Amino acid sequence: PLPSTSTLIAPRTLHQEMLSNAISIALKTRSVVPNPTLLTYIRTMGVTKELISPGDGSTFPKQGDKLTMHYHGTLAENGKKFDASRDRGRPFQFTIGVGQVIKGWDEGVSQMSLGEKATLKITSDFGYGTRGAGGVIPPNADLNFEVELLGINGKSA
Repeated sequence: PLPSTSTLIAPRTLHQEMLSNAISIALKTRSVVPNPTLLTYIRTMGVTKELISPGDGSTFPKQGDKLTMHYHGTLAENGKKFDASRDRGRPFQFTIGVGQVIKGWDEGVSQMSLGEKATLKITSDFGYGTRGAGGVIPPNADLNFEVELLGINGKSA
C-alpha cells in the first residue's frame, strides 16, 4: 500500500490491468507457467508523488507554464545520485506539458502547488525507458526525484 502522503498520478492502463488479472487467474488454475519477462511488463507503471511539505494549495502549473524548480535525482535501485540542480548553484527551468522533460515530471509536477516539495517515484517507462541517459542512468531504471516547485511564470513561492 502507498503511504497516506502518496498520490498515484499515472496508474496502469486498462489493458495492463486486464492482462494482470488474466495472468493471476491462469497462475491460480495452473494453466500457465509464469514468464518473468511478462510479469515484469505488467508491474505498476507511472509516477507516484509523496508529499514532503505542502505548497500554497491553490497555484498549480498548467501546460505551457514556465516552471522554476530544484531537484535531486537518484536511481531507485541503489539510491545513487545522478544529478542535482543545487550542485550547479541554480534552479532548473522548463516549460511543462510540452515534452521538455520526462513524462514522469510532466505528470507529477503538474500535480504540485507553488512552494510544494515532494518525492516523485518514476518507473522507467515514464523516465528514460530502454535507452537510459547520458551513461549515468541505465536502461529500464526506475528513478526518484526530490523536487521543489519554486516558481510558476515568474511568480515565486
